[in-house]
Amino acid sequence: MEIGGSEEVRTWEGYVDWRNRAALRAKHGGFLAASFVLVVEVLENLAYLANASNLVLFLSHQMHFSPSQSANSVTNFMGTAFMLALLGGFFSDAFFTPYHVYVFAALLEFLGLGVLTIQAFSTKLKPPRSCVSGCEPVHGTQAAVLFTGLYLVALGVGGIKGSLPAHGAEQFDQDSPQGRKQRSTFFNYFVFSLASGALIAVTLVVWVEDNKGWQWGFGISTFAILLSIPVFLSGSMFYRNKIPSGSPLTTISKVLVAAILNTGGSRNLRNAVASMPTSSSPVTHREKGEVFNMAESTNDEQQSVDFPLSESLRFLNRAVLSRGAECSVQEVEEVKVVIKTLPVFACTIMISCCLAQLSTFSVHQASTMNTKLGSMKVPPASLPFFPVVFIMILAPVYDHIIIPCMRK
Repeated sequence: MEIGGSEEVRTWEGYVDWRNRAALRAKHGGFLAASFVLVVEVLENLAYLANASNLVLFLSHQMHFSPSQSANSVTNFMGTAFMLALLGGFFSDAFFTPYHVYVFAALLEFLGLGVLTIQAFSTKLKPPRSCVSGCEPVHGTQAAVLFTGLYLVALGVGGIKGSLPAHGAEQFDQDSPQGRKQRSTFFNYFVFSLASGALIAVTLVVWVEDNKGWQWGFGISTFAILLSIPVFLSGSMFYRNKIPSGSPLTTISKVLVAAILNTGGSRNLRNAVASMPTSSSPVTHREKGEVFNMAESTNDEQQSVDFPLSESLRFLNRAVLSRGAECSVQEVEEVKVVIKTLPVFACTIMISCCLAQLSTFSVHQASTMNTKLGSMKVPPASLPFFPVVFIMILAPVYDHIIIPCMRK
């Protein structure tokens, strides 16, 4: 959004560069800056998925876990990584920038992969490959090293998943039609980059792990995430970084708590007094064609704002009654939008359960089968090859064919 003044017009309001100076419109942001993010995503997802897709075999063959223990450990690891993305997003919005969170998270993932690589190289940090009698699962110091490495990786992956897409998206101006269109295109190619890294991971890297040794597979992943850091930093002079202004999670929590606390109140919403920003027009609430006022007199000054409260999810409207929480009408409406999208997110739960089977029991079952195609032996962890290829095909088709046709 452009603001007054010749100096201010040349800058992005609310954004700074990597040196914490005002971001310039002619220099910062756009596809050039976002292209670094796309390359980094290839490297990051390669490092993560190369191990996540084949981890069940590492735990069962190298650490002597049972199939059920291996599957449970893998799903715990992956679930932790994705849940921590919420924490990464929270820190990106509330305290730091996605730029800083990515660098810190990538260093954590590098440290975790380094621990796993060292363990795979060292015979003292892992149980013997073959046992005379029944092999015991890894325990003691060896187990501590294993899970320290895994959950450092999970912490790093969570920070990256919660910051990198947001950092790429904020390179585009959401207040202009062209910026919104470019942001949509960016996300389609972000998915393409994600799939590109996954393709390398489930073909080349898992083949190396199965045929050359796990130490080399972990080493490739460690090098990939390490390489992603200078690649990411090389785009610093082009990035625009949004100044932290608070997390949406904080706003959602504040509105929900305020609405719950006022559920049993006796005050009528129509006669409510809300703490809102100053405006020259009266506060209006439009519901079923009806207009009524909500205003507050503080220190003999009339304070009001003109925002309509929607009829949907009406119980949240009570949040504006809370003087302690100081919820604005705009915040309430934004929380309503988030709640309305929850069914969409809920639909992904079942497919995520199916994908969990693909990376655990399906891989373990494939390892007991004949996977030869002619003279080539296909690694069991290469099962996701076809879904990944379909994603790589559909992402550009969706952006260049489906979306233009839908807009006509």
